[in-house]
Amino acid sequence: MSRAPLALLLLAVPAAPLAAQGWIDLERPAIVRGPAALVRVGSSVRVVVDGRVARFEVQERFRNAGATVAEGTYHYPLPGEAVFSDFSLFQGEQELKGEMMAADQARTIYEGIVRRLKDPALLTLVGHGLIRAQVFPVQPGETRTVTLRYTQLLGREADALRVRYAAGDRGQAPVTMSIEVRREAEFSTAYSPTNAITQQRRDGTLRITVAPPVQGDVDLVLPFSRGLVGGTVLTHREPNDDGFALLFLSPPAASETAPVGRDLTLVVDVSGSMSGDKIDQAKSALLAALGSLRSTDRFRLIAFSNGVRHFRDGFTAATSDAVSDARGFVDGLVANGGTNLAGAVEAALSGTSENERMQVVMLLTDGIPSIGEQAPDRIAAEASGRIGRTRIFTVGVGHDVNTYLLDRLAVEGRGSATYVAPGADVGDAVGGVLAKLSRPALMDLRIVSAPVSLTETAPAVLPDLFFGEELVVLARYHGQGSGPVVIEGTRNGRRERFTLTAEFAGHEAGNEYIPPLWASRRIGELTRQIRLEGSSPELVNRVRDLGLRYGILTEYTAYLVQEPGTIASAPPPMPMTSGAAAARSRTGEREFDAAKASADLSRSGTLQAANEAAALRLDEIVVTGTGDGRGAKREIRRVGGKVFAKDKGVWTDLSHRDTLKVTTIAPFSRAWFELAAARPGLRAALSTDSSLLLAGARVSLKVAEGGTTEWAPGALARFLQEFEGR
Repeated sequence: MSRAPLALLLLAVPAAPLAAQGWIDLERPAIVRGPAALVRVGSSVRVVVDGRVARFEVQERFRNAGATVAEGTYHYPLPGEAVFSDFSLFQGEQELKGEMMAADQARTIYEGIVRRLKDPALLTLVGHGLIRAQVFPVQPGETRTVTLRYTQLLGREADALRVRYAAGDRGQAPVTMSIEVRREAEFSTAYSPTNAITQQRRDGTLRITVAPPVQGDVDLVLPFSRGLVGGTVLTHREPNDDGFALLFLSPPAASETAPVGRDLTLVVDVSGSMSGDKIDQAKSALLAALGSLRSTDRFRLIAFSNGVRHFRDGFTAATSDAVSDARGFVDGLVANGGTNLAGAVEAALSGTSENERMQVVMLLTDGIPSIGEQAPDRIAAEASGRIGRTRIFTVGVGHDVNTYLLDRLAVEGRGSATYVAPGADVGDAVGGVLAKLSRPALMDLRIVSAPVSLTETAPAVLPDLFFGEELVVLARYHGQGSGPVVIEGTRNGRRERFTLTAEFAGHEAGNEYIPPLWASRRIGELTRQIRLEGSSPELVNRVRDLGLRYGILTEYTAYLVQEPGTIASAPPPMPMTSGAAAARSRTGEREFDAAKASADLSRSGTLQAANEAAALRLDEIVVTGTGDGRGAKREIRRVGGKVFAKDKGVWTDLSHRDTLKVTTIAPFSRAWFELAAARPGLRAALSTDSSLLLAGARVSLKVAEGGTTEWAPGALARFLQEFEGR
C-alpha cells in the first residue's frame, strides 16, 4: 500500500477581530491511530523583524513514545493576514515539502476536531486559518522535526509596532522564543505587557529573548525611537463601560544623556538578629553598592544597632581611596545589640545635599524598633516632614520587620519597599534596587494632558524613570478621542515635555491583558493604603470587588476560599484597626506576606508578573488558611483572570450570587462556539475541563451537559447584554 509521506491542507477560516493579530497555538496534539503516541518534546520560535515585516520560523519536535509505528495529524493555526511560506518535515536528513490547498468548510472541520478531542486548548483556534498535515510513519522512539515558516505585516499602533504570538498554555514541552529586530537604531526600548523579556543591542540588531516559561499570548511592543522618550498607548474597552489604557514609556539610550550625580546614603541594620547569613549577605550587598559608585557620586554609610555609627561625617566624594576605606568599614561590621531604627532614620535624613543632585536613601533592616522611639507611626511622622526631595527605598528582611514603617517611608519618599523572605538572598534584593538607581533619566514625571479624562492611574504618583527600564502606567479613561498625551519630567535639572500619539477608542476588543494588569496594580496600592491610613467600608469593598472580578485573592476575599456555602453570602465585617492606630502590630508572618503581596502587585509590569503574584497569593491563602477552621478547604483554581471554587462538582465563580439567574449551554456545542467567537475574553474560562458557572452582571453562564446547544434568534445578543450589564 502506497502512502504519501506528507499531505498538507490549509483551511482558510474567516478572520475574527483578534485572529488578525497573530494567535498561533503550538499545543496541538497528534491524532494517533493504533497503540502509539506522538508527543511534542520541544518548540523554538524565531522571529526576524525587518521594517514592517516579521518573518516567523517555528520548529517543533515530536517523538513516538509508544511501542508501535505512529501516524499523526499535525494542526497549526495561521493568522488570517499571514503569508504562508513553506512547511517542512524532516525524515532523517531529507526535507519533505508539503502542498497547500484551500477549503471552504474550515470552521466545520475545526469544530469537529474540538468535539472529537475534547481539548479545551483548541479553543484559541477559533477564527484562524488551520494547517493540517499527516505525519507518517514515525517509528517507536523516533523524533521528527517539523518546520513552518510564514511572514506577517506588523500592525502599527500610534508610535510603535506590535509583534504577537500565541505559545499556548499547556506546558508539556519547553518553548523558546527569540526576536531579532534589524535597524535597531529606529527603535527605543522594547516592552512586553505580557511576558518578561531580556534585550541587547549588537551589530545594528536588537536581540530580544522571551524569558521562560514561554506560554499564553506573547505580545511585544517596539516603540519608534523619537526624541526624549519612546513609547506608545494601548487601550481596551468594552461596550458601555469606561476604557482601560496602558501607557508605555522608555528612556533614551544611556549614551544620550550624561549621568546625574547622586548623593547615596546606605543604611544597614547590624543588630543581633542580623547575625549569620543575613549580615554576610548585607555586607556583600554594601560592597557591591560601593563598587557601583561613579566619580560624580557622593555617599554615606550608616550602620545601626543600639546606637548609630557613621563611616564619615557628611557626604564623601566617591574617590578610589574613599571607596577603599569604606570597604574596610563594611568588613568590620559585626551584628549585635538592639534596633535603634528611629536614630537611623533621623541620621539618614539629616545633613545637606545639593539641589541638582539626586538624593537617595536605601534602608535595610530585619527587625522592629527596640531602642529609642519605638512607635512606628511616630517615627514615620517625624521622618515625613524631613524627606523633601529624597527618594527612599526600604528593604525588609524576614518576618519581624514592621511593614507599616517600611511602606510609609517608601511611599512618602517616592521609592519602593522590597520584602525578602526568610532564607532568600538579601544581596539580590539590594542589587536590584541599586541597579535601577545607577542611571536616572527622568524625574518628577507627571501626565500634563490627554484627549480623554484619565482616572485611577496606577501608580497614582509616577515614579522616576531610569535608563534601561520601562515605565508602565495603567489607567481608566472616560470619553473617546485621539490626540497627544503630554508628559512632563525633569532631566538634568530642566523641565521637558514630550508627547505620545494616542487613540482612545469607544470600543476596543483587543489588548485584553490590560484590565487584569491594571487591577493588580490598583489592588496593590489600595491594600497598602488600607494598612497605612486605615480601612473603610468603601476601600474594603473596592479591593474585594476588584479581586473577585479579576481573580486576585486578598485578605478581604480569602474567606470565600475557606468556607463552603459562602459564595452568595455577604462578606463578614472587616476590622477597622489598620492604619497608624495599629502600626505597632504590623509585624509577623501574616503582615509580611500581605505587605509583600501589595508590593509585588503594585509594581507588576507584565501580565505574567501579575499572574504570578496573584497565584502566589492564592497559594498562600489556600495553604495557610485565613478562616476560623469551620469547614473543609475547597479546591480552588484561577482561570481567565477569575477565581473558581469547586462546589458540588461545578467550578463556580466566587463572584456568583444566588440571586442571579443562570443560562446553561452545552460544552463544544454550536452555542458554545458562537459565544467564544463573540467574546474572545471568555475563551480561557470556557475552556475549563468540567462544568463551569461564570458570573455576569445580571445573569450567570453555566457550561454543562444538557444545556442549550443553539441560540434562538437574538438570544445571544440578549444574553450578552444582561451578562455585561448593558
